Amino acid sequence: MSYQPTPEDRFSFGLWTIDWSGQDQFGAATRPRLDPVEALRKLAELGAWGVTFHDDDLVPFGSDAATRDAIVRRFVAGLADTGIVLEMVTTNTFSHPVFKDGAFTANDRRVRRFGLRKVLRNVDLAAELGATTFVMWGGREGQEYDAAKDQHAALERYREGIDTVAAHIKEQGYDLRIALEPKPNEPRGDILLPTVGHALAFIAQLDNGDIVGLNPEVGHEQMAVLNYTAGIAQALWAGKLFHIDLNGQKSVKYDQDLVFGHGDLLSAFATVDLLENGFPGGGPTYDGPRHFDYKPSRTEGPDGVWASAAANMRMYLILAERARAFRADPEVQAALEEAKVLELAAPTLAPGETLDAFLADKSAWEDVDPDALGVRECGFVRLNQLAIDHLLGAP
Repeated sequence: MSYQPTPEDRFSFGLWTIDWSGQDQFGAATRPRLDPVEALRKLAELGAWGVTFHDDDLVPFGSDAATRDAIVRRFVAGLADTGIVLEMVTTNTFSHPVFKDGAFTANDRRVRRFGLRKVLRNVDLAAELGATTFVMWGGREGQEYDAAKDQHAALERYREGIDTVAAHIKEQGYDLRIALEPKPNEPRGDILLPTVGHALAFIAQLDNGDIVGLNPEVGHEQMAVLNYTAGIAQALWAGKLFHIDLNGQKSVKYDQDLVFGHGDLLSAFATVDLLENGFPGGGPTYDGPRHFDYKPSRTEGPDGVWASAAANMRMYLILAERARAFRADPEVQAALEEAKVLELAAPTLAPGETLDAFLADKSAWEDVDPDALGVRECGFVRLNQLAIDHLLGAP
């Protein structure tokens, strides 16, 4: 199999990923920035389907209206020429010094008002260009010192900001949903909405939460010592998995943004299995873009940028093929049955069974020998080894 991606795979990349020049906190850039339109052409050549951007990725911060309009027109023409789809837009509220204490949750009200206007301007642009998802990552929404932030007020202001943006989307009739992106830390010492669970609880408090969901990122969940596949599974269960960010991460470090699958390979396999094949017992499925939020290593030159972009798509296609074979294997199906994985989908109470009837059923308690039930074999190790065998292509 060639593992050649096509637009039907719906692979997309952020401009900030392929355009990262390699500059970090400890070193200068190691390669030149990319022209956005040339980047579209190269992505199309590689078989990608979509692209995303922060406002400042495309239009330099502080550009006047004429410059902004000219850049956007040229980019739109590039989209038309290449067939690349603009599927998601987001806003940079973390780079400029004005946002050093956050945007929606800055202590300074003037900053909050400026940040809200910046976001709303980009929401209008996202809708104009046909994007269907607006991601919001609050990288500076947090603190390093507990005494420096009123947590109750910060969450109130965060709710106010998200609800205001969502209300604007509804009032304008935009075909656009908001996807919050959790992260535990970096660049702030502690970031608000650090995990999928925190973000789901926050969304439940919104007035306009019906159009607000999640954009979980592999590395962000793993930085919090959490299972990314379990995180997106809960978001799916809640009907809130609006978008995903795929990359690689090796344990609890800084945010590495490696090529997808170049970190925790077993987790990447489980993620692709869920995205492509769904839950074993049925349930909601994800039909959105497969979006890569990674950084080409600063050790690579311009050619290495595109080699790494291609590697993301190749890794996903390899894992998708192995996951399909895993699900189709009769031995795996038998192991799933033995491990009672499919039995979990059966309700604990029988259809129509009342609580009184349950309490009267002696087979549920009185007639049970818990010691005998406790020695049962689960078969989970065998099932996991079968997954690894398929991942590695073992006979």
